[in-house]
Amino acid sequence: MIATAAAIAAPPLADVVVRWAHERILALADDLDARLPARWADLEWRRGWPRLTLEVAARVLEATGEGWAPDCASFRWLLLRRHEIEPGLSCAVSLDPCIREWLLGRSQIAEPLVPYVGVERGRDPLPSWPVADAAAQIGRLLEDGPATRVRCLVEGTAGSGRVAFAQAVAARFGMPLIVVGRDASGLEMWVLAERQAFLDRCAIGWVAPGFTPPHHLLPFPLQFGFIDERDAVEPQPYVVDIRVAVPPPTADERAALWRTALPGWPADDVDRLAQRHRLTLADISYVSRQRPASPSIAARLLRERSRGRLHALAQRVDCPFSMDDLVVSPPVRDALEDLAFEAAHRVTFWERDVARRMFPQGRALVALLSGAPGTGKTMAAQVIAAALDIDLYRIDLSAIVSKWVGETAQNIERLLADAATLDIVLLFDEADALFAKRSTEVRDANDKFANMDASHLLTAIENYPGIVLLTTNLRGNIDQAFVRRMRFIIDFAKPDLAQRTELWRRCVSGLAGAGAAERLAADLPRLAESVEATGAEIKYAVLAAVFRAQREGAALTMAHLVHGLNRELSKEGRALAGREARRLTGELT
Repeated sequence: MIATAAAIAAPPLADVVVRWAHERILALADDLDARLPARWADLEWRRGWPRLTLEVAARVLEATGEGWAPDCASFRWLLLRRHEIEPGLSCAVSLDPCIREWLLGRSQIAEPLVPYVGVERGRDPLPSWPVADAAAQIGRLLEDGPATRVRCLVEGTAGSGRVAFAQAVAARFGMPLIVVGRDASGLEMWVLAERQAFLDRCAIGWVAPGFTPPHHLLPFPLQFGFIDERDAVEPQPYVVDIRVAVPPPTADERAALWRTALPGWPADDVDRLAQRHRLTLADISYVSRQRPASPSIAARLLRERSRGRLHALAQRVDCPFSMDDLVVSPPVRDALEDLAFEAAHRVTFWERDVARRMFPQGRALVALLSGAPGTGKTMAAQVIAAALDIDLYRIDLSAIVSKWVGETAQNIERLLADAATLDIVLLFDEADALFAKRSTEVRDANDKFANMDASHLLTAIENYPGIVLLTTNLRGNIDQAFVRRMRFIIDFAKPDLAQRTELWRRCVSGLAGAGAAERLAADLPRLAESVEATGAEIKYAVLAAVFRAQREGAALTMAHLVHGLNRELSKEGRALAGREARRLTGELT
């Protein structure tokens, strides 16, 4: 790398500046020699002219055998600046302030560039990063000759360490890295940034590498562009592009980063954070700066950091429940525990090379929760997210589905691309509206485009790396192509007698107090036996009963519970008959 670094360290722009410095450019700095303006005036057709003009400069250069065209390198690289004095008169010429300071040994960044440029300090690269391979490839390309320019396009998500990777590669050539922000756009900003790289012998990284300079301006030999995997970047003249993906940190690397950031934490807590959460370097750095006192606080900080990134396409759902709060059959509970276990351990599993080779696609954990309304499907999704200590986001189908051709597919792709960078669980509630069977008989354009949207969704789900939960009341309406790609299909039946009794007891105890549940303990089984209600119907019936009792200023009774249950059942047109209601309240024996 030494020979290659030496070749990069002899930039032609710096040669231009140094050659001018000894003979002419210093003469352009008025404040370095106050006597020079009079000398310039002797050469000007108008006596006493106070500034160096293009004509005077041209005469000086002609006397030394050099020409000075309006598009010469000194003007193209903004070493010299033109200033109009008066209309119709020659322009004055002055040395760019940054060039003057550089000649005097005081290098500084051009003022227009200051808000957009940072000199990045190096950090140790992660062991899994392909720093050596990238540097070797760049070195081979640069050995082709001094005119070779190489741009390394570093792929990764925001916060994945793309800049740190570029720093490590640049360090292999003995150079620091300057990074130019996204808002530094246009030709002048490009020239100032590249000029800085030449003068200070710095590799340069572009957050937005899409600008294409004119053919006559050669950039610094070593460039970096920071892009997403989906980004397409236009080629630049005379520049060879290579693409390098920065892999996310492995579980061992995450654990090492956590131990460095938060020394003294128990090893089990560090390992749990590292193994369960897909985190970037920026995520770990953010949490460590908050100095959390416990892993639970660290997990909360991680959840808060990801909030708001899905915009209007999804809403966060609170997850206050645990597995013990669910009242379901043993087979359903067993399936949910399997789902929670796989969700908790899948991050490290898919980091294994053998597993990734066997499953180049289809690594998403997709589960379908089907059953009648109110049987606990959404609550089960909340339980899974709470067990993982991550947020649950319900997809807003009204924001996803569009009447315009192709827009539904675009919304889905954007949603899943954004969600892939976050540590969250996605919930598609009433998924049959989006994952419905495709039409086998295409009768019109609507059928055709609906099938296209379904195909786009199928591809997007197959490539998604995270956790997706689907709920439906109509399992038979889900397209079989989606069903085949689901890791779990869990059917929630309506609660049986024992489960209904337990639901009544828990809801009364939770909303009215343990004393009310104990007082009504003998009557609740009769209510559970008489009416086949779902968990949601029971919960809302108790809620209505509690408010009715408070309105009357009385203790909760069976009459209040029957009133609340009757209100819930009437929503479906199956209200209790008067005689049955009186029997349940004890008025009839």
